[in-house]
Amino acid sequence: MTAPVFTADARLAERIFAEAAEAGRDAPGISRESFGPGEEKALRAIERIATENGLFCEFDAYRNLWMRLPEDARAEPPVVIGSHLDSVPHGGNFDGLAGVAAAAMVLARFRGRAHEAPPLRALALRGEESAWYGKAYIGSLALLGLLPQSALALPHRDGHGTLGEAMARLGIDTAAIAAGKPLIGKDDVAAYLELHIEQGPVMVARGWPLALVTGIRGNLRHTTVHCIGEAGHSGAVPRWLRKDAVLATADLLSRMDEHWRVLLQMGMDLVMTAGICTTPPESHAVSVIPGETRFSLEIRSQDAATMQRFYELTREECRAVEKARGVSFVFDDRIDTAPAVMDAAWMARLDAAAGRVGMPLERTPSGAGHDAAVFANAGIPSAMVFVRNAHGSHNPREAMEIADFLLGVDLLTEAVRTL
Repeated sequence: MTAPVFTADARLAERIFAEAAEAGRDAPGISRESFGPGEEKALRAIERIATENGLFCEFDAYRNLWMRLPEDARAEPPVVIGSHLDSVPHGGNFDGLAGVAAAAMVLARFRGRAHEAPPLRALALRGEESAWYGKAYIGSLALLGLLPQSALALPHRDGHGTLGEAMARLGIDTAAIAAGKPLIGKDDVAAYLELHIEQGPVMVARGWPLALVTGIRGNLRHTTVHCIGEAGHSGAVPRWLRKDAVLATADLLSRMDEHWRVLLQMGMDLVMTAGICTTPPESHAVSVIPGETRFSLEIRSQDAATMQRFYELTREECRAVEKARGVSFVFDDRIDTAPAVMDAAWMARLDAAAGRVGMPLERTPSGAGHDAAVFANAGIPSAMVFVRNAHGSHNPREAMEIADFLLGVDLLTEAVRTL
């Protein structure tokens, strides 16, 4: 099933995507840095376009952008539709942005007839990506008073400045965030809905334009694990006296890969990634035994107990490798994000809405994290819709079709219209 692509909706969507892309263009992709210039420019572009399309816009104290119908004065808790506007460095244009665009477009469809839906708000969140400061969901956690004070001291990925300093430059009251002051609570929001591109290959492979998300994997992370060995001359130190940090790191990761394989065979949901692995550039030489490495560790699962079990296995294997190879492993602070289950009643509503408009709607878990997990774990009924997207995500080749996107907007519109 396809939607017409030369409609006012399509032109509006294409304008939003084009102007937000221009705000963060950073060849070969898009860089909308969390609490940085690209994100701020994109927020201003969304604000301008939304205002031109009859929506009232305002920034909250933590610089998230809210949109509403100006004629809707109802006081009951609204259904909030939203996503984030930041991106990873040199990423794609649709990750997060598609959900913000969909939220604004659903809201605009009810101009002049707000009574046909419950109170609605569109929300553009800041700082969902962990790539800049090592922590995900910064904007949504702060909004709910759940961002730990320690997060404000997290360093920027380039080593210059902290998250708190970046926030302060935007006029955000970091003392309020440090004190855990929420701007909304679970009783202030009737539900949180999020449209997002799928970030893996399943929907393209199976030919699904849309899918309903059943749950979101949590994650357990160390931004930096430091393996400390001993540098030496490659020709002068025999194997039994070496303290090779590269081989020790490879040994550890190989052991963990085997544990991963076994746990998958046992039916557990689990993924492990070491996305960063480096040796000090200043000591690079063909003839030098590497004396240290730094690598990242990320564990994801829909089950918190599975993540903890795998983490304990990791620490056990660290001790074994330390003993066998004469190295030591030093971990930075652990960062935990809880898994989340989507709301059954809202999934049923979305299923029913899809049936009324003749859309196929399969179900799938989300391996990637999303702000919807924060709202769900705070006790707010939450649901997600995935839109098909080619070439994965977190890269410049993200390729969501406008026709598929408009199907997602149609689905959200129909789901809220029925309440």
